[in-house]
Amino acid sequence: MATGKVLVTGASGYIAGFIIKALVADGWAVRGTIRNLARAGEVRATLGLPDLELVACDLMSDAGWAEAMDGIAFVQHIASPIPAGEPKDPDELIVPAREGALRALRFAHAAGVKRVVMTSSMAAIAYGHGERGTPFTESDWSNINSLESYAYIKSKTLAERAAREWMSANGQGMEYVSINPAAVLGPVLGADFSTSLEVVKKLLDGALPGLPRLGFGVVDVRDVAALHVLAMVTPGLDGERFIAQGKFMWMREVADVLKAGLGDQARRVPTRGLPDFLLKLLANFDATVKMVVPELGRRREASAAHALERLGWKTRDEATTVLDCAHSLIEKGLVKAWLTCRRWQSTCRSWPPEPPLAGRPSSALRGGSA
Repeated sequence: MATGKVLVTGASGYIAGFIIKALVADGWAVRGTIRNLARAGEVRATLGLPDLELVACDLMSDAGWAEAMDGIAFVQHIASPIPAGEPKDPDELIVPAREGALRALRFAHAAGVKRVVMTSSMAAIAYGHGERGTPFTESDWSNINSLESYAYIKSKTLAERAAREWMSANGQGMEYVSINPAAVLGPVLGADFSTSLEVVKKLLDGALPGLPRLGFGVVDVRDVAALHVLAMVTPGLDGERFIAQGKFMWMREVADVLKAGLGDQARRVPTRGLPDFLLKLLANFDATVKMVVPELGRRREASAAHALERLGWKTRDEATTVLDCAHSLIEKGLVKAWLTCRRWQSTCRSWPPEPPLAGRPSSALRGGSA
């Protein structure tokens, strides 16, 4: 039975929105944090929760955190910076991710919170290890000293490590659990969605000249939300870590699902492969593309067996997740093709009508998460 109030940080975010809706559906009282209360009406409308309590908190400031934690039994700490591209200074991501996590833990502990569930990422597990033949598990940590560990990888790894170190030294009487999702797909609640959905959007838009040899583990946002709730209410989980990932899918497999399930609505989805040398050529003109070049042909399998065995958590079929994501993007008018050519051709004078893969593609292509 739901008793007490839950604080969800980063309430305007993609994963946080589904967690809030799941908690409310289960009968929990929920308070959310956002950086600017000017967005409160927009957030409530997007979630369909006109009475949702929202307070202002920033990852880099103490202001508002004590008030946000007042009367809170559990914390779902979701807020963390997600980049539109690789920052010039990695600390632009690392510092707010780490300091925000520590700030949330410090104020939660002072307020007598029972348990904090923190959204980490597969970015904190599966990078910097070279080729690997066995699935990643919760015992693995990304090697931030590797050349393939760009700023986002470092930010998620260092934030989770810092949180665990703080809990070990200072967290007596409060419990901590982390959730490590892969590429989070599924339906959208509004226009402010995760960069991981860009892979589906760009395929539908026809924004890619072909299908590069890139892939990522897939997990449904609704399943991620369910795992967060299970991690909050299940006894005896202090210190646990849970991978949230289903099947690994190559971009060609995602494209095949879209083609098979959407018919004419997937007419702009490419069918041809994009040779490695072309992606590397594009990388000379786009720094975000350059980041994913080392991912070409890399398969990162991970096991969610621990969540299944400990919590009974299961993921839905990945094709359902991809198609639900596509239908939702289309229904909300978020698919807007900017390519005038339906195939990449050297004779197409409109290529490229804007910088290749401009905007927010890097997390989409590399399977980034929250």
